[in-house]
Amino acid sequence: MKKLINDPQDAMRESLAGFGEAHSDILKVNFDPVYVVRADAPVAGKVGIISGGGSGHEPMHGGFVGQGMLDAACPGQVFTSPSPDQMEAATAAVNGGAGVLHIVKNYTGDVMNFEMAAELCQAGGIQVEAVVINDDVAVKDSLYTAGRRGVGTTVLAEKICGAAAARGYDLGRVAALGRKVNDNGRSMGMALTSCTVPAAGKPTFELGEGEIEMGIGIHGEPGRQRMPLMPAKDLAAHMTDAIVADLPFRAGDRVIAMVSGMGGTPPLELYLMYRELELILRARQIAIQRRLVGNYITSLDMAGCAITLLRADDELLSLWDDPVRTPALRWGV
Repeated sequence: MKKLINDPQDAMRESLAGFGEAHSDILKVNFDPVYVVRADAPVAGKVGIISGGGSGHEPMHGGFVGQGMLDAACPGQVFTSPSPDQMEAATAAVNGGAGVLHIVKNYTGDVMNFEMAAELCQAGGIQVEAVVINDDVAVKDSLYTAGRRGVGTTVLAEKICGAAAARGYDLGRVAALGRKVNDNGRSMGMALTSCTVPAAGKPTFELGEGEIEMGIGIHGEPGRQRMPLMPAKDLAAHMTDAIVADLPFRAGDRVIAMVSGMGGTPPLELYLMYRELELILRARQIAIQRRLVGNYITSLDMAGCAITLLRADDELLSLWDDPVRTPALRWGV
Protein backbone atom coordinates (compact mmCIF):
# COMPACT_ATOMS: atom_id res chain seq x y z
CA MET A 1 0.00 0.00 0.00
CA LYS A 2 1.34 3.42 -0.99
CA LYS A 3 -0.66 6.33 0.43
CA LEU A 4 0.03 9.90 1.50
CA ILE A 5 -0.70 9.33 5.18
CA ASN A 6 1.06 9.26 8.53
CA ASP A 7 -0.61 6.78 10.88
CA PRO A 8 -3.62 5.04 9.22
CA GLN A 9 -5.60 5.49 12.45
CA ASP A 10 -5.17 9.28 12.22
CA ALA A 11 -5.81 9.72 8.49
CA MET A 12 -9.43 10.83 8.72
CA ARG A 13 -8.89 13.35 11.53
CA GLU A 14 -5.75 14.81 9.93
CA SER A 15 -7.48 15.09 6.57
CA LEU A 16 -10.41 16.90 8.19
CA ALA A 17 -8.00 19.33 9.86
CA GLY A 18 -6.47 20.17 6.48
CA PHE A 19 -9.92 20.39 4.90
CA GLY A 20 -11.08 22.90 7.50
CA GLU A 21 -7.98 25.04 7.07
CA ALA A 22 -8.24 24.98 3.26
CA HIS A 23 -11.89 26.10 3.28
CA SER A 24 -12.11 28.24 6.41
CA ASP A 25 -14.01 30.94 4.49
CA ILE A 26 -16.89 28.49 3.88
CA LEU A 27 -16.97 26.07 6.82
CA LYS A 28 -15.64 25.00 10.20
CA VAL A 29 -14.63 21.56 11.47
CA ASN A 30 -15.66 20.57 14.98
CA PHE A 31 -13.69 17.69 16.52
CA ASP A 32 -15.56 16.79 19.71
CA PRO A 33 -17.79 15.37 18.40
CA VAL A 34 -16.70 15.43 14.76
CA TYR A 35 -18.81 17.34 12.25
CA VAL A 36 -18.36 19.90 9.47
CA VAL A 37 -20.60 22.99 9.63
CA ARG A 38 -21.00 26.06 7.44
CA ALA A 39 -19.18 29.06 8.84
CA ASP A 40 -22.30 31.17 9.37
CA ALA A 41 -24.46 28.48 11.00
CA PRO A 42 -27.10 28.57 12.28
CA VAL A 43 -29.00 30.66 9.71
CA ALA A 44 -32.03 32.09 11.50
CA GLY A 45 -35.40 31.10 10.02
CA LYS A 46 -33.91 28.67 7.46
CA VAL A 47 -34.40 24.90 7.40
CA GLY A 48 -31.08 23.23 8.22
CA ILE A 49 -29.88 20.47 5.88
CA ILE A 50 -27.60 17.71 7.22
CA SER A 51 -26.14 14.57 5.73
CA GLY A 52 -23.33 12.25 6.67
CA GLY A 53 -21.75 8.84 6.39
CA GLY A 54 -18.42 7.08 6.42
CA SER A 55 -15.30 8.83 5.20
CA GLY A 56 -13.60 7.65 2.01
CA HIS A 57 -16.27 8.99 -0.36
CA GLU A 58 -14.90 12.52 -0.66
CA PRO A 59 -15.96 15.11 -1.55
CA MET A 60 -19.22 13.66 -0.17
CA HIS A 61 -20.40 14.88 2.32
CA GLY A 62 -18.18 17.58 3.81
CA GLY A 63 -17.31 18.97 0.40
CA PHE A 64 -20.95 19.91 -0.08
CA VAL A 65 -21.25 22.04 3.06
CA GLY A 66 -21.86 25.71 2.35
CA GLN A 67 -24.26 28.23 0.91
CA GLY A 68 -27.09 26.65 -1.08
CA MET A 69 -26.36 23.06 -0.12
CA LEU A 70 -25.63 21.35 3.23
CA ASP A 71 -25.48 23.22 6.52
CA ALA A 72 -23.52 20.39 8.16
CA ALA A 73 -22.07 16.95 7.46
CA CYS A 74 -21.10 14.18 9.88
CA PRO A 75 -18.12 12.05 8.79
CA GLY A 76 -17.52 8.65 10.34
CA GLN A 77 -14.30 6.70 10.13
CA VAL A 78 -13.54 5.20 6.70
CA PHE A 79 -16.63 3.32 5.48
CA THR A 80 -18.14 3.53 8.98
CA SER A 81 -21.34 5.30 9.98
CA PRO A 82 -21.04 8.41 12.14
CA SER A 83 -22.44 8.14 15.65
CA PRO A 84 -25.75 9.53 16.94
CA ASP A 85 -23.96 12.06 19.14
CA GLN A 86 -22.24 13.56 16.08
CA MET A 87 -25.57 13.94 14.30
CA GLU A 88 -27.31 15.31 17.39
CA ALA A 89 -24.61 17.95 17.88
CA ALA A 90 -24.59 18.90 14.19
CA THR A 91 -28.39 19.19 14.17
CA ALA A 92 -28.30 21.53 17.15
CA ALA A 93 -25.51 23.57 15.52
CA VAL A 94 -27.58 24.31 12.39
CA ASN A 95 -30.99 24.71 13.98
CA GLY A 96 -32.18 28.18 13.01
CA GLY A 97 -35.69 27.65 14.37
CA ALA A 98 -37.29 26.26 11.20
CA GLY A 99 -36.40 22.59 11.74
CA VAL A 100 -33.71 20.35 10.26
CA LEU A 101 -33.78 17.83 7.40
CA HIS A 102 -31.58 14.72 7.58
CA ILE A 103 -30.60 13.30 4.17
CA VAL A 104 -29.62 9.69 4.82
CA LYS A 105 -28.10 7.11 2.47
CA ASN A 106 -29.76 3.72 2.86
CA TYR A 107 -27.09 1.86 4.81
CA THR A 108 -28.14 0.07 7.98
CA GLY A 109 -25.77 1.92 10.33
CA ASP A 110 -26.53 5.34 8.85
CA VAL A 111 -30.30 4.84 9.04
CA MET A 112 -30.21 3.54 12.62
CA ASN A 113 -27.89 6.25 13.94
CA PHE A 114 -29.71 9.09 12.20
CA GLU A 115 -33.01 7.80 13.64
CA MET A 116 -31.53 7.76 17.16
CA ALA A 117 -30.18 11.29 16.69
CA ALA A 118 -33.54 12.53 15.38
CA GLU A 119 -35.31 11.15 18.45
CA LEU A 120 -32.85 12.91 20.76
CA CYS A 121 -33.22 16.19 18.87
CA GLN A 122 -37.00 16.04 18.82
CA ALA A 123 -36.99 15.38 22.57
CA GLY A 124 -34.95 18.58 22.86
CA GLY A 125 -37.50 20.57 20.89
CA ILE A 126 -35.94 20.54 17.41
CA GLN A 127 -38.27 19.50 14.60
CA VAL A 128 -36.54 16.90 12.40
CA GLU A 129 -37.56 15.14 9.21
CA ALA A 130 -35.57 12.54 7.27
CA VAL A 131 -35.26 11.55 3.62
CA VAL A 132 -33.67 8.17 2.90
CA ILE A 133 -31.94 7.80 -0.48
CA ASN A 134 -32.06 4.31 -2.06
CA ASP A 135 -31.31 4.88 -5.74
CA ASP A 136 -28.84 2.08 -6.63
CA VAL A 137 -30.43 -0.22 -9.22
CA ALA A 138 -27.64 -2.82 -9.09
CA VAL A 139 -28.82 -5.04 -6.23
CA LYS A 140 -31.78 -5.21 -3.86
CA ASP A 141 -29.81 -6.08 -0.71
CA SER A 142 -26.09 -5.79 -0.01
CA LEU A 143 -23.55 -6.32 2.76
CA TYR A 144 -24.36 -2.95 4.34
CA THR A 145 -28.07 -2.60 3.54
CA ALA A 146 -31.57 -3.90 3.81
CA GLY A 147 -32.96 -2.76 0.49
CA ARG A 148 -31.25 -0.68 -2.15
CA ARG A 149 -28.11 1.31 -1.43
CA GLY A 150 -28.04 5.09 -1.43
CA VAL A 151 -25.49 6.51 -3.85
CA GLY A 152 -25.26 9.32 -6.43
CA THR A 153 -28.79 10.70 -6.11
CA THR A 154 -27.72 11.78 -2.61
CA VAL A 155 -25.59 14.54 -4.13
CA LEU A 156 -28.46 15.78 -6.28
CA ALA A 157 -30.87 15.72 -3.32
CA GLU A 158 -28.41 17.72 -1.21
CA LYS A 159 -28.15 20.41 -3.90
CA ILE A 160 -31.89 20.65 -4.59
CA CYS A 161 -32.97 20.53 -0.93
CA GLY A 162 -30.25 23.02 -0.05
CA ALA A 163 -31.54 25.42 -2.69
CA ALA A 164 -35.11 25.01 -1.47
CA ALA A 165 -34.08 25.75 2.11
CA ALA A 166 -32.15 28.82 0.95
CA ARG A 167 -35.31 30.05 -0.79
CA GLY A 168 -37.16 29.82 2.51
CA TYR A 169 -39.26 26.70 1.91
CA ASP A 170 -40.62 25.18 5.11
CA LEU A 171 -39.43 21.82 6.46
CA GLY A 172 -42.32 19.78 5.09
CA ARG A 173 -41.88 21.20 1.60
CA VAL A 174 -38.11 20.66 1.62
CA ALA A 175 -38.56 17.05 2.79
CA ALA A 176 -41.18 16.42 0.10
CA LEU A 177 -38.71 17.67 -2.52
CA GLY A 178 -36.05 15.31 -1.19
CA ARG A 179 -38.43 12.37 -1.54
CA LYS A 180 -39.36 13.51 -5.03
CA VAL A 181 -35.69 13.52 -6.01
CA ASN A 182 -35.20 10.04 -4.57
CA ASP A 183 -38.29 8.71 -6.35
CA ASN A 184 -37.01 10.02 -9.69
CA GLY A 185 -33.28 9.27 -9.35
CA ARG A 186 -31.44 6.08 -10.28
CA SER A 187 -27.75 5.13 -10.21
CA MET A 188 -25.36 2.32 -11.04
CA GLY A 189 -21.58 1.98 -10.77
CA MET A 190 -18.76 -0.26 -11.90
CA ALA A 191 -15.19 -0.91 -10.77
CA LEU A 192 -12.00 -1.61 -12.71
CA THR A 193 -10.04 -2.12 -9.47
CA SER A 194 -10.65 -2.50 -5.77
CA CYS A 195 -10.13 0.27 -3.24
CA THR A 196 -7.63 0.00 -0.40
CA VAL A 197 -8.76 1.01 3.09
CA PRO A 198 -5.78 2.60 4.91
CA ALA A 199 -6.29 0.61 8.11
CA ALA A 200 -6.49 -2.67 6.16
CA GLY A 201 -3.45 -2.00 4.00
CA LYS A 202 -4.57 -4.28 1.18
CA PRO A 203 -7.26 -4.27 -1.53
CA THR A 204 -10.81 -4.96 -0.34
CA PHE A 205 -11.31 -7.52 -3.12
CA GLU A 206 -9.40 -8.99 -6.05
CA LEU A 207 -10.21 -8.62 -9.73
CA GLY A 208 -8.55 -10.62 -12.47
CA GLU A 209 -6.45 -8.84 -15.08
CA GLY A 210 -9.32 -8.78 -17.57
CA GLU A 211 -12.26 -8.48 -15.13
CA ILE A 212 -14.52 -5.67 -13.90
CA GLU A 213 -17.19 -5.63 -11.21
CA MET A 214 -20.54 -4.36 -12.52
CA GLY A 215 -22.89 -2.79 -9.99
CA ILE A 216 -20.24 -2.28 -7.32
CA GLY A 217 -21.09 -0.61 -3.99
CA ILE A 218 -19.22 2.46 -2.77
CA HIS A 219 -17.66 0.46 0.10
CA GLY A 220 -16.32 -2.17 -2.28
CA GLU A 221 -19.23 -4.52 -1.63
CA PRO A 222 -20.13 -6.89 -4.51
CA GLY A 223 -22.24 -5.84 -7.47
CA ARG A 224 -24.39 -7.72 -9.94
CA GLN A 225 -21.67 -9.73 -11.62
CA ARG A 226 -18.03 -10.08 -12.59
CA MET A 227 -17.67 -9.35 -16.28
CA PRO A 228 -14.85 -9.27 -18.80
CA LEU A 229 -13.41 -5.83 -19.46
CA MET A 230 -15.01 -4.35 -22.59
CA PRO A 231 -14.94 -1.03 -24.48
CA ALA A 232 -16.29 2.01 -22.67
CA LYS A 233 -19.33 2.26 -24.96
CA ASP A 234 -20.42 -1.24 -23.93
CA LEU A 235 -19.89 -0.55 -20.22
CA ALA A 236 -21.87 2.70 -20.52
CA ALA A 237 -24.66 0.89 -22.35
CA HIS A 238 -24.82 -1.84 -19.70
CA MET A 239 -25.18 0.68 -16.86
CA THR A 240 -27.49 3.06 -18.70
CA ASP A 241 -29.83 0.29 -19.87
CA ALA A 242 -30.23 -0.93 -16.27
CA ILE A 243 -30.89 2.60 -14.98
CA VAL A 244 -33.34 3.58 -17.73
CA ALA A 245 -35.32 0.35 -17.43
CA ASP A 246 -35.69 0.62 -13.67
CA LEU A 247 -37.68 3.85 -13.27
CA PRO A 248 -38.41 3.61 -16.20
CA PHE A 249 -37.15 6.67 -18.06
CA ARG A 250 -39.02 7.33 -21.31
CA ALA A 251 -38.65 9.28 -24.55
CA GLY A 252 -39.32 12.94 -23.85
CA ASP A 253 -37.95 12.86 -20.29
CA ARG A 254 -35.57 15.60 -19.21
CA VAL A 255 -32.78 14.58 -16.85
CA ILE A 256 -29.94 15.81 -14.70
CA ALA A 257 -27.01 13.46 -15.35
CA MET A 258 -23.95 12.79 -13.23
CA VAL A 259 -20.92 10.72 -14.16
CA SER A 260 -18.87 10.40 -10.98
CA GLY A 261 -15.45 8.85 -10.76
CA MET A 262 -14.83 6.36 -7.97
CA GLY A 263 -11.60 8.11 -6.96
CA GLY A 264 -8.96 6.52 -9.21
CA THR A 265 -10.19 7.32 -12.73
CA PRO A 266 -8.80 10.33 -14.65
CA PRO A 267 -11.03 13.04 -16.16
CA LEU A 268 -10.07 11.90 -19.68
CA GLU A 269 -11.93 8.62 -19.10
CA LEU A 270 -14.85 10.20 -17.25
CA TYR A 271 -15.57 12.62 -20.09
CA LEU A 272 -15.30 9.75 -22.56
CA MET A 273 -17.94 7.88 -20.52
CA TYR A 274 -20.11 11.00 -20.42
CA ARG A 275 -19.99 11.22 -24.23
CA GLU A 276 -21.18 7.62 -24.47
CA LEU A 277 -24.02 8.41 -22.04
CA GLU A 278 -25.05 11.42 -24.17
CA LEU A 279 -25.14 9.28 -27.31
CA ILE A 280 -27.18 6.53 -25.65
CA LEU A 281 -29.75 8.91 -24.18
CA ARG A 282 -30.01 10.95 -27.36
CA ALA A 283 -30.91 7.79 -29.26
CA ARG A 284 -33.63 7.14 -26.66
CA GLN A 285 -34.89 10.75 -26.96
CA ILE A 286 -34.03 11.48 -23.33
CA ALA A 287 -32.63 15.00 -23.01
CA ILE A 288 -29.79 15.82 -20.59
CA GLN A 289 -30.60 19.30 -19.28
CA ARG A 290 -27.87 19.63 -16.65
CA ARG A 291 -24.77 17.55 -15.97
CA LEU A 292 -21.89 16.91 -13.56
CA VAL A 293 -18.72 15.07 -14.59
CA GLY A 294 -15.96 14.49 -12.06
CA ASN A 295 -15.37 13.03 -8.59
CA TYR A 296 -18.47 13.64 -6.46
CA ILE A 297 -19.05 10.36 -4.61
CA THR A 298 -15.98 8.15 -4.53
CA SER A 299 -14.59 4.98 -2.95
CA LEU A 300 -11.06 5.99 -1.91
CA ASP A 301 -8.71 5.02 -4.77
CA MET A 302 -11.04 2.70 -6.68
CA ALA A 303 -10.86 2.97 -10.47
CA GLY A 304 -14.28 3.03 -12.12
CA CYS A 305 -17.31 5.27 -12.37
CA ALA A 306 -21.00 5.57 -11.62
CA ILE A 307 -23.87 7.05 -13.61
CA THR A 308 -26.80 8.83 -11.98
CA LEU A 309 -29.89 10.06 -13.81
CA LEU A 310 -32.60 12.23 -12.24
CA ARG A 311 -35.84 12.83 -14.10
CA ALA A 312 -36.31 16.58 -13.68
CA ASP A 313 -39.22 18.97 -14.14
CA ASP A 314 -39.11 22.78 -14.22
CA GLU A 315 -39.09 23.02 -10.42
CA LEU A 316 -36.11 20.69 -9.98
CA LEU A 317 -34.16 22.36 -12.79
CA SER A 318 -34.82 25.80 -11.32
CA LEU A 319 -33.61 24.71 -7.88
CA TRP A 320 -30.57 23.05 -9.44
CA ASP A 321 -29.62 26.36 -11.06
CA ASP A 322 -29.79 28.33 -7.80
CA PRO A 323 -26.46 29.62 -6.42
CA VAL A 324 -24.23 27.21 -4.52
CA ARG A 325 -20.87 27.81 -2.83
CA THR A 326 -19.20 24.76 -1.31
CA PRO A 327 -15.66 23.34 -1.62
CA ALA A 328 -16.74 20.82 -4.28
CA LEU A 329 -19.67 22.49 -6.05
CA ARG A 330 -20.14 26.16 -6.81
CA TRP A 331 -21.86 28.39 -9.31
CA GLY A 332 -23.90 31.59 -9.38
CA VAL A 333 -21.98 33.27 -6.52
